[in-house]
Amino acid sequence: MSLRRGVAAAFGLFAAALPAERATAAETRASTAHVDMPAALALPPDEAVVLELSAKGTQNYECRSKQDAPEQYEWVFVAPEADLFDGRGKKIGKHYAGPTWESTTDGSKVVGAVKARAESPEADAIPWLLLVVKEPPGTGTFARITSVQRAETHGGKPPAGGCQRGEARKVPYRAVYYFSRPRS
Repeated sequence: MSLRRGVAAAFGLFAAALPAERATAAETRASTAHVDMPAALALPPDEAVVLELSAKGTQNYECRSKQDAPEQYEWVFVAPEADLFDGRGKKIGKHYAGPTWESTTDGSKVVGAVKARAESPEADAIPWLLLVVKEPPGTGTFARITSVQRAETHGGKPPAGGCQRGEARKVPYRAVYYFSRPRS
């Protein structure tokens, strides 16, 4: 047995012995180890990832006047519109303007504000982000969540080329969101 398999097997036994909430957090930390998160998007040292959700939906844009040249138009981001899925592929929430992540199982939700961004390794993908939560809920799926990382993005960039004022477009995207809370 290789060292890697031995460590994975030991971790599996360790996680199985933990209470359900802790096992989920420990499993998520192990599963995110493969993500090469840019340093600018690192979590505060006192936080740990406790939830990983995949998103599939659209990034929505509208054609509006440029701020510095009102007679010219450009695509402006309006809001995301996506479903959130757990590790088993079960839909458990939605992501929308705010940006907001809401559980459809218990109604808990968090609203974030962008703290840092990094370009995606994929040229046609929206940036990776670190967001801070404005007011973490006390209970539910998103209880005590304080940071959200958006990574592993695919698609979602504004349409290429010009646009007509008032025109709207929904651009498909996928991403993984990592939710963290204080370790204590």
